[in-house]
Amino acid sequence: MGMHMNMNMKDLNLRIRECRLCELWKTRTNPVVGEGSLSARIMFIGEAPGYYEDLRGCPFVGKAGQVLDELLHSIGLDRSDVYITNILKCRPPNNRNPTTEEIKACTPYLDAQLEIIEPEVIVTLGSFSLGYIFHKFGIMPDKISRIHGKVFTVNTISGIRRIVSLYHPAVATYNPGMKDILMSDFKVLEHL
Repeated sequence: MGMHMNMNMKDLNLRIRECRLCELWKTRTNPVVGEGSLSARIMFIGEAPGYYEDLRGCPFVGKAGQVLDELLHSIGLDRSDVYITNILKCRPPNNRNPTTEEIKACTPYLDAQLEIIEPEVIVTLGSFSLGYIFHKFGIMPDKISRIHGKVFTVNTISGIRRIVSLYHPAVATYNPGMKDILMSDFKVLEHL
């Protein structure tokens, strides 16, 4: 499925609403395309919509979303300053992990979003996002426990990109100690 370079987010929204490329459309309530500023410098990429995201059609609106909001505010940012999306646009049943086939079917939409927004900084949240983005930009992926908060610089056709991988905010909802790690990793974004 080739996406056109001149595709805009509205076209993409429609394309995703009508998408039947994997089986997840059968069990979803709403696809979650993403939200935020289309001229964002920083783009956050999570894993997949969960229960509340699927109900509302918005990314990060459950407990993990509250953590993300807090993290953004800790460095003086608001959701409207950034763009937030996921690897998968539809919720996997019972929040199971995305399958390789689902990732393959869905990531052309993410690629199109990256082309539309052209963020200078790409922040991966969790290991699925890390794996896809590192592979896409030709960086050897490593364990998130080893590289969280580190800044990787890549040269692309459309300029220099910085890539930072962070733990998924969901980890802080069941492991309070992880919140401190996320907070300190987030400080890296202030200087990019």
